[in-house]
Amino acid sequence: MSKGIRRYKSAAAGNGVALGRCERIRMPRAKVLLCCLCGLLAVAIMLGLYMSGDLSSSSSTRTHAVDLTKDKLSHRPSKLSVAQVKRLVSHASLGRLWETHLRPILRERLPGTAGSKLVRQHIISQLRSLSAGWLVETDSFSSPTPHGSVIFSNVLAVLDPIAPRRLLLACHYDSKAIQPPPGETQKPFVGASDSAVPCAMILELVTALDSQLKSLTQQKVPLTLQLVFFDGEEAFQEWTATDSLYGSRHLAERMSHAPHPAGAPHTTLLQAVDLFVLLDLIGAPDPLFVNHFDNTARWFDRLIAAEKRLHKLGLLSSHPSEQSYFRKDVYLGPVQDDHIPFLQRGVPVLHLIATPFPSFWHTLQDTEENMHAPTVENLTKIMMVFLAEYLGL
Repeated sequence: MSKGIRRYKSAAAGNGVALGRCERIRMPRAKVLLCCLCGLLAVAIMLGLYMSGDLSSSSSTRTHAVDLTKDKLSHRPSKLSVAQVKRLVSHASLGRLWETHLRPILRERLPGTAGSKLVRQHIISQLRSLSAGWLVETDSFSSPTPHGSVIFSNVLAVLDPIAPRRLLLACHYDSKAIQPPPGETQKPFVGASDSAVPCAMILELVTALDSQLKSLTQQKVPLTLQLVFFDGEEAFQEWTATDSLYGSRHLAERMSHAPHPAGAPHTTLLQAVDLFVLLDLIGAPDPLFVNHFDNTARWFDRLIAAEKRLHKLGLLSSHPSEQSYFRKDVYLGPVQDDHIPFLQRGVPVLHLIATPFPSFWHTLQDTEENMHAPTVENLTKIMMVFLAEYLGL
């Protein structure tokens, strides 16, 4: 029916005279005005309800963003009892870390190569064998490099993808192309400390804490754990802003545009990250870890406390003093690493990298033989306590 046509049925008037089909019906002017006012009022009410719902939704989403930041800043870890600490670290196995997790990674693993694929499959297989229920994803992408276009593949794993907040634990699994000194035979660079050992430590952490992490997921708490094994941390030639950190640059950008929770217009996965904990250059004896950022100093303090506590309980080996690894009274300057793209976007970072770097850094001597097993085991135990208390396991 077109807008200008109205149909009126024939009806009997009060005086018995029939009205024609298109004859106008006369109504008092006041009645007409009243009808118009009622119509306008109805439209106004409907518009108000619509606007109210829209503003409420927007306000709710913005409140979620504010609450997310507030919850991150106010997060308080639990405190394990002595019995809980002893029981917890008893689940750590140096033999499993070394034989099951580390040895398969100790090979050349340049991005886009068969070696990289084998190590990636190993990491994925270990995570999927656990009962906690990890959601594992391969995040592959192509990027230009000094050697042409290369396909990189990050390995991502999260326990509860819909949890509002997450603790992110990361390392890189790629290795650097190292040329041997003149006159020496070409050998593969396996990068034991850089970063095969950190990868193996993370795998051992989630294996040893498997039952606790499963329970955490079943409880549907607002905080979960995410793991990231970055590809492409190393430069192909000289370290520059474009020839380095391929995997972390890609993931930080991706997470900054991924709504969280799904469909949210104002909050992203990047904002859901409570703390970005990065492990690198671990495995040499007598490492020193310093606090790099003031806004995460309280979490560095938790590592100091865990080291001291485990030492006093006699649970660390080849550990001469109660505070051997983590120091706040020393600072040797910033270090470029996979945390940078996240730091630049405002994510709180706890950077656990041995400084000064090991003497064998980026040499063919970064091998299994030069790793110090007691140190690796001690640091794994310290990280177990840190994770358990942060997540409330």
